[in-house]
Amino acid sequence: MNHDQARSKLMELRKELAARHQRIDKQIHHRDERRSADSEERAGEMSNDETMELLDASATAEMQQIDHALLRLDTGTYGTCESCHQPIPDERLELIPFATKCVACAPAN
Repeated sequence: MNHDQARSKLMELRKELAARHQRIDKQIHHRDERRSADSEERAGEMSNDETMELLDASATAEMQQIDHALLRLDTGTYGTCESCHQPIPDERLELIPFATKCVACAPAN
């Protein structure tokens, strides 16, 4: 993947994540309605808020990874493994455009 394609893909992904973050933030923090008086409903609403906060944290972490990848593009280190300094295969960068490690060096999930 050339650097222009990578930058375009990273910017589009970041734009989508930023929009998701805004929607979640609005839903959690700018809620117009009051919580239900019913304790079961209130528990469900709180559980939903916790799930939304986890999704927001995930989106924020991914945006940070994208920002790091964009910085690597600017400094000329994009596509090079941060551990072994070997090239990251294009196939991996197509799937995970913000990857910083090759498959061999990436932590197992």
